[in-house]
This record gives sequence, structure tokens and C-alpha cells, in this order.
Amino acid sequence: MANPFYTGEHEAFREVMRRFVAREIEPYAHQWDEDGEFPRELYAKASAIGLLGLGFPEEYGGIAADQFMKIVASQELAQAGAGGVSSSLMSHTIGSPPIARAARPEVKARVLPEVLAGKKISALAITEPSGGSDVANLRTRARREGDHYVVSGEKTFITSGMRADYLTVAVRTGGEGSGGVSLLLIEGNTPGLSRTKLKKMGWWASDTATLHFDECRVPVENLIGEEGQGFKIIMQNFNSERMGMAASCTAYARVCLDEAVAYAKERKTFGKPIAQHQVIRHKIVDMAQKVAASQAMLEMLAWRLGHGESPVAEICMMKNQATQTMAHCASEAVQIFGGAGFMRGVKVERIYREVKVNAIGGGTEEIMKDLASRQMGL
Repeated sequence: MANPFYTGEHEAFREVMRRFVAREIEPYAHQWDEDGEFPRELYAKASAIGLLGLGFPEEYGGIAADQFMKIVASQELAQAGAGGVSSSLMSHTIGSPPIARAARPEVKARVLPEVLAGKKISALAITEPSGGSDVANLRTRARREGDHYVVSGEKTFITSGMRADYLTVAVRTGGEGSGGVSLLLIEGNTPGLSRTKLKKMGWWASDTATLHFDECRVPVENLIGEEGQGFKIIMQNFNSERMGMAASCTAYARVCLDEAVAYAKERKTFGKPIAQHQVIRHKIVDMAQKVAASQAMLEMLAWRLGHGESPVAEICMMKNQATQTMAHCASEAVQIFGGAGFMRGVKVERIYREVKVNAIGGGTEEIMKDLASRQMGL
């Protein structure tokens, strides 16, 4: 039965994405993970098929895209089972929307075309060593000196942090609390900026860094939005980020399901394929049930967003639903694979390592529950 949420245009783009992932990512995913990075050339290749421009203004090289086009992009990227590649390749989807939404016209015209063409890399820098999602209490400071801000402080766990050309950075320009937070665009070659690469449990192919700002001088025109309005712009970014993560996690869960089914049909024990053992069949049905429920919830929320709603509580719950589904399916897939699932180089092993980063990034499960409860008036 055809899915009513997807048009011929969505399906045509799905085919483009599927071929791109099969040709440009999947054959190299394991080696890129071992290398700890992927080639910068992949950005330009992704731009050429329209991936990087989805949802950005057409005047800067963007492409009009609804929620379902973004779901297609996220879920087809996930087919490679390479979260590190996806997270860094698409880091501009959290780094650049504040620029597109609130930067000065001349900054947009200078930055966005290069990013969307895959020539430059964009990243978002909010999290600090002293706190993750507690944006209102960040400590990195920017003091005004004439026509510059002077920035000092640290950011950490920054995706694409090592090689980003443009950093969208949350800083404190005023007093305590959310009203003192602003956003600055800081270029990667700014004097006083240094970077330290971080080693991680998963997402090995994604460069992740701690950024050190030592009296970095940033032109005043690089202020994104109004001074003191950064917190509001950051909050506007979160719904999109969490929906993207939910789409990816649901797709990673489906990859684990598909890989487990294929392996269970092939692997034999006690004279028959393990798919014929009831315990394995039940595991697979449980996986399929959770994936179907998560996908249905995701698509309904995408429809509501497309009709002007802002269901923040449900989006928070959706992120948890998707990450929990991914965790369950990754664990069960490795179990079905047995010893083969413990070996590096198979998708289910890679996805299993990447479960926790999704349950933490963009707001932990605990924060999602707290935000949802507050939206429910509790």
C-alpha cells in the first residue's frame, strides 16, 4: 500500500539518495570509521544531488523541501549504517539555519552559498564543559570592543569541530540567564581559536572537538540576530534537530531489522536457518513492531509541523521513542548475529556503538521527558 505522506517527488528523491548512498558512502563506511574521518570531497558530491540545500532559501543555493523530504534524506543516509558520516556531512543543518534565519543579508550572501555548495563546512557550537543543554547558563563570554566582540571560553562535543570553516557560537554578551545569550558567526581561521580532537565510543568518522576561544576578535556584523536574542534562535533550532535525529534513529533501527532478517535466513544452527527458531522469529517481530510504531509517530508529527503546529511535547517524546527503538533493535540485531555481530565491519556492530550518542545529543532522554512534562502543564 502506498504511503499517503509521500508524493512522486519524494520518491524520486529517495531513489537519487539511495543511489548516492550505495555508490558514495556504503562501500567506504567501515574504512572511514577506522580512519576517523571521511574525504571533504563528499560534501560537494552531496551538494550536487541537492542534499545539502534541502530547506534553505533558494537565493543562496537552497532547495524548497517539506518535512517529508527531510525525512527521506535522513532515512536514506542511515542505510549505510554510518552515523559518523551522516552527522558531520549534515552538521550544517544545525549550524546554518540560524544564519539563514537571522544573520545580516551580507553575511548570508557570503556564507550560505559556499556551505550549500559543499565548499565550506558549517557547525554549531553551544555545549560547554560545564553544561550541555543548559544553554541559559553558558559561560563563554563576548565583550564588545568598538566594532568587534572579543570572545573567550570553551565549547565541547562539537560535531565537525575540527574542520568547520564557519562556527555558529552561543556566547554571553549580557548578564545571567537566557536574556544574556547571543549568537556569533566565528570563522575557523580566527586568531585565538584552537581545537582539540576528541575520541568517542561511536561516530568515529565524524570529527568531534573541544574549541578554545582565547580573546578571539569577531566583527560586530557577525552577530546573528539581535544581541541578547540568541537563546530564542537556539530554541527554534531544536525542533528541527530533534525531528532529524528521530528520523535517523528510526531508520537505523530498520537497518538493524533488515540486517537481522537477512542474517537469520542465511545462518544455520541445528540443521536449519535460525529464522526458523521461534525465539528468533519473536525477536524479529518485536523489532518490526517498534520500528513501525516509531515511523508512524514520526510521519504524523511531520504532517502536523507541515500544517503549522508546533507540538513540542510530542517531538520530545518522539526523539525518545526513536532512540529507544534504535537501542532495542541494535541490541537484538547483535544478539541474532551472535559472534559475527561483535566483529567490526558489520553495520549492526557500528550502529550498536552509536546508540548512546543519539540518546544524549540534542537533549538527553531525561531532558526530553522534563520538557515534554512542562509542555503538558505538569
